Amino acid sequence: MAKRQIPVIVLAGFLGSGKTTLLNHLLGRSGGTRIGAVVNDFGSIEIDAMSVAGQVDSMVSLGNGCLCCAVDTSELDGFLEKLSRPAARIDVIVIEASGLAEPQELIRMILASDNKDIVYGGLVEVVDAAEFAATRATHPELDRHVAIADLVVLNKADRIGDEARRDLLGTLAELSPGTPVVPASYGRIDPELLFDRKPREEDTAAVRQLSFEDLHDSDEDDAHDDAPTCHDCHDGCDHGGHLHAAYESIEFVSAEPVDPRRLMEFLDSRPEGLYRIKGFVYFGIAGHKHKFAVHAVGDFLRFYRSSWARAEERLTQLVLIGRGVDAGALRAGLERCRVTEGEPLAEEHAMWGVLRYAQA
Repeated sequence: MAKRQIPVIVLAGFLGSGKTTLLNHLLGRSGGTRIGAVVNDFGSIEIDAMSVAGQVDSMVSLGNGCLCCAVDTSELDGFLEKLSRPAARIDVIVIEASGLAEPQELIRMILASDNKDIVYGGLVEVVDAAEFAATRATHPELDRHVAIADLVVLNKADRIGDEARRDLLGTLAELSPGTPVVPASYGRIDPELLFDRKPREEDTAAVRQLSFEDLHDSDEDDAHDDAPTCHDCHDGCDHGGHLHAAYESIEFVSAEPVDPRRLMEFLDSRPEGLYRIKGFVYFGIAGHKHKFAVHAVGDFLRFYRSSWARAEERLTQLVLIGRGVDAGALRAGLERCRVTEGEPLAEEHAMWGVLRYAQA
């Protein structure tokens, strides 16, 4: 089985959009997942680094300038090499870009890295809902940043009205068609949208997904004293008005093998609002029974070769997380990927589409 590469996620957004708040939230809600953070400050006083100190397992801070202005990738490679060493036991690396950084340059640097222990994990663009129009007017490059994002977090969405939020969601959809947009307040999104959470010691042995009830109940621990919590709601509150209430988790399990071509067709046509896909796929190929782990964030897709344990049941097990999606249509689409009884298994070359997104 190939060694699992460490995903490197770029967290970008203009000054004041809430990147550090979101990073702090991820660090505080990571469960047993070890996060390595590269905090790319602009200026000599590393405020962002100070605000996350003590919460992160291993952090590298770059002060007095933008990382993306480096002449080559050697500096970033050094930091990524440090964080990806086996001794660090890091599960995911998050680069918080400066508010003035060009995210496409950071992406280029990660993709150009010779480090075989890491893999680009997607671009998360944080947008300030309350200041979007003003920021866009003074920084027209924001349109380009949104266009290349794998996931857009519409932060401070609670600070604008419903109509304004709908209009803004429409604008973001025009700027980046098909890219999932997650409305949030105080940077609170489910970490499982970006990476798998490992259990803390007090959790069960099995990895469990952070429930949105957990997410809401943890609000009172947020660093912002003015953040609304469940205690601010009236008695009997069903949380229906909270931003997180619109998320939906869909599970799919199949004992029948999955046809690789049909699954790739499903993935290529996944709808807007489907933020995350994770799990394992049982591909039935003539003469083989392949097992691959799958990880998708927005448009970003990656497969990892895996292997069956000696007594492990051959199953496809997927979790899909989205907002405003047709759960029935998604399940029906996955059902069509099954290889039904009596249907011949695909030949090995049918895996080519999957292997394009697989670790070499």
